Amino acid sequence: GDHAAVEAAFARAPRRVELELVNNRLCGAAIETRGAIATGDTLYCGTQAPHHIRRYVCQELGIAEGELRVVSRDMGGGFGYKGKHYPEETLLVWAARKLRRPVKWIARRTESFLSDTQGRDHVTRAELALDHDGHFLALRVHTRADLGAYVSSFGAAIPGPIYSALLAGVYKTPAVFVEVSGVFSNTVPTDAYRGAGRPEACYVLERLADQAARELGIDRAEIRRRNLIPVSAMPYKTPVGPTYDCGDFPRVFERALEISGYAKERPPGRGIGIACYVESSGVAPSRLAGAMGARVGFYESAQLRVAPDGGVSAYLGTHNHGQGHATTYAQIIAAQLGVPLERIRIVEGDTAAVPVGTGTFGSRSIAVGGSALHVAGAKIIAKGRRIAAHVLEAAERDIEFREGAFAVAGTDRKVTFESVARAAYVPHNYPLGELEPGLDENAFYDPPNFAFSNGVHVCEVEVDRDTGAVQILGYWAVDDIGTLINPMVVHGQLHGAVVQGLGQALGERTAYEDGQLLSASFMDYALPRATEVPFFVSELDESQPCTHNPLGAKGCGESGAIAAPAALMSAILDALAPYGVSDLQMPATPQQIWRAIMRA
Repeated sequence: GDHAAVEAAFARAPRRVELELVNNRLCGAAIETRGAIATGDTLYCGTQAPHHIRRYVCQELGIAEGELRVVSRDMGGGFGYKGKHYPEETLLVWAARKLRRPVKWIARRTESFLSDTQGRDHVTRAELALDHDGHFLALRVHTRADLGAYVSSFGAAIPGPIYSALLAGVYKTPAVFVEVSGVFSNTVPTDAYRGAGRPEACYVLERLADQAARELGIDRAEIRRRNLIPVSAMPYKTPVGPTYDCGDFPRVFERALEISGYAKERPPGRGIGIACYVESSGVAPSRLAGAMGARVGFYESAQLRVAPDGGVSAYLGTHNHGQGHATTYAQIIAAQLGVPLERIRIVEGDTAAVPVGTGTFGSRSIAVGGSALHVAGAKIIAKGRRIAAHVLEAAERDIEFREGAFAVAGTDRKVTFESVARAAYVPHNYPLGELEPGLDENAFYDPPNFAFSNGVHVCEVEVDRDTGAVQILGYWAVDDIGTLINPMVVHGQLHGAVVQGLGQALGERTAYEDGQLLSASFMDYALPRATEVPFFVSELDESQPCTHNPLGAKGCGESGAIAAPAALMSAILDALAPYGVSDLQMPATPQQIWRAIMRA
């Protein structure tokens, strides 16, 4: 950011607010722990990025990448920490080669708490300068990020460029300055955990907005309304670097207030909270990876193979571990090529079937992998037009593709997609010098920018003054994820992420004392239970598709985890305001809430 501009704005600002915030350390805690089976030439493991694992294992063992196959089938949760390389993967392959027999290893739950990379763990001092009407003038943020015992894969990038680049949020703050210090400690290294830097940024901004509203005597919704970036300002260059290509933040905001009944009066003990977020989804582009010092690209690969009978197999470098890729990718192909869903096969997670790829993390699969698939589909159509022109004895420029058939423009002469596929593999009377047999295309997609998902989440709670217990009464979300392909898949992703965010705010905390882990089991690490999860009302806004990828898609897999902690803490503090409680840190356990009430 611009340090001089921020200092000048604070010097002349009539009002300012300041907060000290803790973003608690979390463990991924997927139901399926890490594990792997290695033979001499194959590694079966649960990973979000099989191609990265192959690269690192081969580098460490000094073997060619062609000598090792990495296979990762559907697994029980990833959440970011399964997107990195761990020593066990290399050791298993080494041992299998030495012993000339398969070697298997599965982590116990305690081992997972002790060795899996963890997330968050920020301590932040944040200051916001305002005018008397509540307009934001400048933001100053100083964060100390615990990196653990050593720097993990993206351990420094997450509190650095990823977190810092989103501290403008959805607000038109003229000047922002962010300073982040990474510190080492006798703890497990931190790395990606669902949201990875974006929840931390959202939490800082939304807690500041609430505090400013409280100190200036302005309604919390109104102070946000006055500072939202208008749709007319798009594309909007933020003072911390990114350029938002599109987004109607006020539209989404007003709809969330409407469906949640934000304005209605509530009895004592109840509170309602708001959180606005923006997410840099579709992690991109590759030049960004280079700038961060990563040894990977952020492109994605896709291959489409059309069989002689017109069936389609798609091979992608992403990885499915609960995101519903098989359904969504098949829908993209069906819509583009007109092939029935039951005749489409999706293949991921096998480096022998998919030679290169990047993986699934950073809400990138549909925005980046889906775009690669769309580009490959366009190549299939282009070659199909050439084949159809030969079959129909027409000029290629006169061939149109619509509703699963190639037709001569202005006539009723056409040939089906299946017939073109058959002709591609039965090249009788085929101009082999001009047109190769087969219908098989590869594509790579490297996006020019992030796809900026955004939304507003509202949470209502009731707090028991005598016990400090929190009951979540309702949760409403309006999310702009660009072009919508499968609503059920998207809602499932949003609901799961919200629950993880609520877990962070209510009870999850990885605790250490002098380097000794205190939360090494589910007896001490409180995951949210089904009885604590509210009924969700979730709406999706498609009015602002992404402008720079062919699908118009934005990511959605992490959105709920970004907004939920801030929304829930906002609601809890609203409920506690009549008791004189104005500050509280996560996790808001009953004990901590009760103590805050007693102190007040």
